[in-house]
Amino acid sequence: MTNKKPRLYVANIDEITSGKTTDVYFERTRYILEKKGLCSIKVRAEFHTYSLPKKYEWAVFAGLEEALKILEGRNVDVYSIPEGTLFKPVEPLMLIEGPYCEFAELETALLGVLRHETSIATKAARIKLLAWDKQVIFFGLRALHPAISPMADRAAYIGGLDGVAGSLSSKYLGIEPKGTMPHALIIIVGDPVEAWKLFDETLPEEIPRIALVDTFYDERLESLLAAETLGEKLVAVRLDTPSSRRGSMKKIAEEVRWTLDLHGFNRVKIFISGGIDEESIIELKDVADGFGVGTSIAFPPSIDISMDIVEVEREGKWIPTTKRGKWPGMKQLYRCSPLNDIITRWGVKPQHKCRDGSEPKPLLDKVMEKGVITKELPSIDEIRSYVLSQLDELRSSLESR
Repeated sequence: MTNKKPRLYVANIDEITSGKTTDVYFERTRYILEKKGLCSIKVRAEFHTYSLPKKYEWAVFAGLEEALKILEGRNVDVYSIPEGTLFKPVEPLMLIEGPYCEFAELETALLGVLRHETSIATKAARIKLLAWDKQVIFFGLRALHPAISPMADRAAYIGGLDGVAGSLSSKYLGIEPKGTMPHALIIIVGDPVEAWKLFDETLPEEIPRIALVDTFYDERLESLLAAETLGEKLVAVRLDTPSSRRGSMKKIAEEVRWTLDLHGFNRVKIFISGGIDEESIIELKDVADGFGVGTSIAFPPSIDISMDIVEVEREGKWIPTTKRGKWPGMKQLYRCSPLNDIITRWGVKPQHKCRDGSEPKPLLDKVMEKGVITKELPSIDEIRSYVLSQLDELRSSLESR
């Protein structure tokens, strides 16, 4: 019997940008067009979503930077709304203009990038909107293939989260990872008090002392032990109680809070992780100071972005056309405020001003010309700030209703 050597099933950058990570029918389409001399036909292909997951009213556009990397060097122009923009169904998100054969085999990769990052960023934004003034850290990498961990951290951070735990985030994203400690440390040491002491004695002072307090004993007891052990150094305790032992997480947190306050540790915060979703945030935000959220963001409901040809150039003229069920023609998206948008034909301005008298702002802008990026890409912190500013406006409008 021949021994098979194990491998990691990961496509490399060249395979992605050259179109090798495509669906076979795009290869066949290109082959037909080449054989029939139709490869030079220019099209305008629009990215959009015509429906959102149940109870979703908006999503956060993410993945533009990676999409531009995939298209770099191709003979195409690209128009896009800014990365981090909140959007609704039907609204145009990005458009590629150029000979179809220039990007036919890239559709699969482009949609994969935009769908996945948008889905993660949207779920992160929904969680942050609910938690708002409470810290939220992304703990979701263990739910994903490791090859995409920097992408997931980026999308979650763009969505408005306060930090990510992935160690590679410092290399790829320029942000320092955040985290506490695993149960493994306490189990190997054999005693939570000794484990907390080792953590404190060994690691740099700038790392917050957050004690995991549910390994061997009752959460109330371990929280008090941690506070007495680390004293003024203890920033917070983390409750990561498994569902099989949890009961009411809110009651556990209330009991811990009462006990810490009773013994004079009012300043020690409570951080909760483990199976946290939107419903958990709603239930626990009054008793928690922060959350670690993993799987619900790493595996979010999918934002179904698709790419459709909306115009074809024939005899020097752009002809609006697309499959049924979609809006033909190149479009512009104008904004007055988050989710208060106007869709127009490209080159046509809205007939009315915004409610405050200002002019609607066009969002789609040319970001690539003949395969060269024409606009400076924002930093990850700038995109995150943009998302948070929109969420803040959205939050204010919801509160005023």
